[in-house]
Amino acid sequence: MRSQRLADLVLTCFQRVPGPLRKGLFTGLFSLFYRFVPRQRLIAAYNLRRAFPEKSDAEIVRLSREVYRNLGIMAAEFFAIPLLTRENIGELVEAEGLEHCRRALEKGRGVLFFTAHFSNWELSAVAMSLLVKPVGAIYRPLDSGLLDRIVLRVRSATGNIPIPKERAMRAILRHLKQDGILGIMLDQNMAWNEGVFVDFFGRPACTTSGLALLALHTGAPVLPGYILRLPDGRYRLVIGPEVEITRSGDRDADILANTQRFTKVIEEIVRRYPEQWLWIHQRWKTQRCQIGRR
Repeated sequence: MRSQRLADLVLTCFQRVPGPLRKGLFTGLFSLFYRFVPRQRLIAAYNLRRAFPEKSDAEIVRLSREVYRNLGIMAAEFFAIPLLTRENIGELVEAEGLEHCRRALEKGRGVLFFTAHFSNWELSAVAMSLLVKPVGAIYRPLDSGLLDRIVLRVRSATGNIPIPKERAMRAILRHLKQDGILGIMLDQNMAWNEGVFVDFFGRPACTTSGLALLALHTGAPVLPGYILRLPDGRYRLVIGPEVEITRSGDRDADILANTQRFTKVIEEIVRRYPEQWLWIHQRWKTQRCQIGRR
């Protein structure tokens, strides 16, 4: 209880800081990270260069800086998320494609909603909860107890349901059977024994096979989505049409084919708005040569 009160106090203190000042503070802080902590900056530049060999060095540097600016804006806006309601969400977020989600929910099998670490991804789950219905989201507890409580309080403030990663399958299946929406991040590097290698920007990227497995096992419709930051600082939540699922009867081949199809959707989004994706993540870290190592 004491640590939870401390988490609430931290949230309240930051919420009382005016939004423009909070945004200036965090974008300035992340600008310092860019300048003085080179490791992630170099990862971003390397990934961008491999993904966009046609771009000039100046453009690669600009995009790398934008990655940090995006993180600063996201951090500043994070504390205001619990203040969002069905009545005021429209002031910050406009929606496109909500009919795809409603149509999918009518099938009564739940919805598998996949997205990426794009723009303000924390806001996308909140917008879904307020504009459609609460989302179940798999998460790994943070090492810091205080930070973990702050993040959980923000993520659940509008009704979303955090599902711990460990032993999550039973909770996931129950959530889908109750016609719930399950959110899955599909753009993270996985260990070789937790995913399959698919093409992402022309390079093999080890990607979770969990979404494909759930789609094949449950028959729940699969929808892509993302949230885009607009020039005026507002956002657009975009939900795409249901993705066709390959069911050939060959389980391994189906997992690979569907995971590749999902990943291609993510790549197309990132190619259109590269400045809003998390390029500092080591997306291609796991290599094929690691398969079978103990």
